[in-house]
Amino acid sequence: MSLQGKRKNRLPAFIVQRIILTYSYLACGAIIQGIGMALFLFPNTIPSGGAAGLAILLNYWLSLSIGFSLWFVNFIALIVAFRYFGYTWTLRTMFSVTITSVTVSLCTAFWHIPHINLGVEIFLGALLYGIGVGILIRYRASSGGLVVLALIIAAYNSWSPGKAMFWVNMSVFVLNALVIDIKIVAYATICQMLSTRVIDFVDRLKIPHSSFPAMAWRKK
Repeated sequence: MSLQGKRKNRLPAFIVQRIILTYSYLACGAIIQGIGMALFLFPNTIPSGGAAGLAILLNYWLSLSIGFSLWFVNFIALIVAFRYFGYTWTLRTMFSVTITSVTVSLCTAFWHIPHINLGVEIFLGALLYGIGVGILIRYRASSGGLVVLALIIAAYNSWSPGKAMFWVNMSVFVLNALVIDIKIVAYATICQMLSTRVIDFVDRLKIPHSSFPAMAWRKK
């Protein structure tokens, strides 16, 4: 068999290995994100991002359940994601959102950490959330919701993902504060300042001799 024929035979195995590795990293990122949200942010009623903030507003204005509101926001975001980033990116995001949702549900039901300190819990929640979302963005996916809008803005303005996420989420948090409670924007701002810096750090991290490369997430 020629060398070219051998390469053709090896190609499918390489592609399968690459897909498995990518989705394994996405699963890890989604699980880390979900743990941070379920154990440290949600128990203190701190929205992890703009999608959660919009879900709270829909619940407040229309009496829709938080679960349905969050699903609705993510559904609209995924439609937009398909238009701008293509089906592969959207599929990865759907996978990540599903793993995160399952993680949040399981942690909420079976894993409880006693209250330590609000500042410590905000820090731990922001750290885990930032690491998780950073991994998702690095592997051409997102946590859904307004992260999709933030990445579109970042792509067209040459911003870092963290910077775009910070300003998009802050707009929603300010609206929450005006409508519901000023404390929401205070705690959420601290969380966003920490988590977006972690997201940018993970996204730009250089790891030599590793299968954890930075991958382009910009418009297809």
